[in-house]
Amino acid sequence: MIIERYEEPNWLSNTWLVAARPGGDALLVDAGLDAETILAAAAGHDLRIRMILLTHHHHDHAGHAAEIARRTGAEVVAHEAEVPLFGRQAPVTRVVGDGIRLTCGSLSIKTLHIPGHTAGQLAFHLEGVGLFTGDTLFRRSIGGTMAPGHTTFSDLRHSLVERLLAFPDDEQVLPGHRLPSTVGEERAENPFLRVMLGIDPEGTETADLGGQEVGLVVWARDYDGGHKAWIRRADGSQDVVPGSRIKRLT
Repeated sequence: MIIERYEEPNWLSNTWLVAARPGGDALLVDAGLDAETILAAAAGHDLRIRMILLTHHHHDHAGHAAEIARRTGAEVVAHEAEVPLFGRQAPVTRVVGDGIRLTCGSLSIKTLHIPGHTAGQLAFHLEGVGLFTGDTLFRRSIGGTMAPGHTTFSDLRHSLVERLLAFPDDEQVLPGHRLPSTVGEERAENPFLRVMLGIDPEGTETADLGGQEVGLVVWARDYDGGHKAWIRRADGSQDVVPGSRIKRLT
């Protein structure tokens, strides 16, 4: 089995190259890294890229899909809610929803619709490989709910707790940014999930978010070395936001 992670140095976003064996068909999960690097990696294993699975429409995940597809003839797969948002960066040729079974060579892939970070965010479960979680679950962090195309915190929480954490603890988590993990590691060590699961108490600090005082439910490190915050407003609405938007008050 070939599972290789290629990280875009500015956005720290991952393009995953997956194949059952050298000399066969391969797929990509996301396409945020330049075509030359990805095609050279595939050629090094004598692989034919047949499918590009896109977790969502943001440029750091889909920006090079069109060029890779043009040069390989690969099928481009995405959720129907994302299709209008790709523009020219990703000519989607196959639209999918939740629970769709895909095949690429001998690889078997199942889609999971996990909205929150975006409306059409997808995870991809590859049997015998792992769970590609896009920008919903990272190693020790989670996705935000204020990026372009986002839905709600309630959606994000459901996607995390009811969908992704439903997998066994030894399932590999292969995220959209930075390093891999496992479901069990994240259940035990991810500060956002620990509060969602009732393992740890909510924080009691207050903070300023754009001139509005909010409760700071969780303040923790993000995948890029900065911080991320789960906040709650006075009206009860909640979001997950970059730490750069937060000024801690207490």
